[in-house]
Amino acid sequence: MDVTQTSPEEKRARAKKMMLWFGMASLIMGFAGWTSAYIVSSKREDWIDDFMLPSAFFFSTVMIIASSITYILAQKSLKKEENSNCTKWLILTFVLGIGFIIVQFLGFSQLIGQGYYFTGPSSSITMSYIFLIAAVHVIHVLAGLLSLLVVMIKQFRGKYSAGNMLGMELGATFWHFLDLLWVYLVLFFYFYR
Repeated sequence: MDVTQTSPEEKRARAKKMMLWFGMASLIMGFAGWTSAYIVSSKREDWIDDFMLPSAFFFSTVMIIASSITYILAQKSLKKEENSNCTKWLILTFVLGIGFIIVQFLGFSQLIGQGYYFTGPSSSITMSYIFLIAAVHVIHVLAGLLSLLVVMIKQFRGKYSAGNMLGMELGATFWHFLDLLWVYLVLFFYFYR
């Protein structure tokens, strides 16, 4: 199909999707930079390689994966015009997202309980990276929750339908990206010491 023959709505949708992908690409570059710095810093003499990741980080991983599944189920429900089911799945996704953040902070508390700190005389470069990278991810999950809240409000108001899902698709794409990013990060921290 000739690009010049597309409707203004299709052009706006394509532009919005492209902007989202550019934003996610910049996030990938940022987190790639931090994990690269983590790898380079691991050659330092004061690097800690015998730490255990908090169990809360693994539990939060299960939660964020579950939230991606519920977001997919919300989209499938909307495609079937099952609006009440879509709303329920979106609410559950939101609850799981909030739960993810709460459990992440429990993970930070577990690290502190093990004697690891972000800054200060008893901190280490290893833990500073872990705290920083995980905390920046939490900030992006907050942004994802905000976008999910917008999607939920629009869903409550009946703005979406099987033929009009762009906002939900954009929100879901960002949410799944955050999910995959966390899975990558937790696996990276677990396997790279």
